[in-house]
Amino acid sequence: MAERRVNVGWAEGLHARPASIFVRAAAAAGVPVTIAKADGAPVNAASMLAVLGLGAQGGEEVVLVSDAEGAEIALDRLAKLVSEGLEELPETV
Repeated sequence: MAERRVNVGWAEGLHARPASIFVRAAAAAGVPVTIAKADGAPVNAASMLAVLGLGAQGGEEVVLVSDAEGAEIALDRLAKLVSEGLEELPETV
């Protein structure tokens, strides 16, 4: 199982536009991914309602997890997206 712990880089947290960017990236990652607050239950990272329901704030730690083949690369890319508050999924890490 692959796991990445990162702090949310978007000042507004995973709300509205940043959540939309993240959810699209998670869906495009090609592997199932969950996201959770450091002390919370994991939710489907490709679900807009689930991600918004986390209420993750800027600077707060989140945990990305996947146990699928190819998860390491996908999680590296998603972790970079979240930690740096990027506008789109990076092509390379």
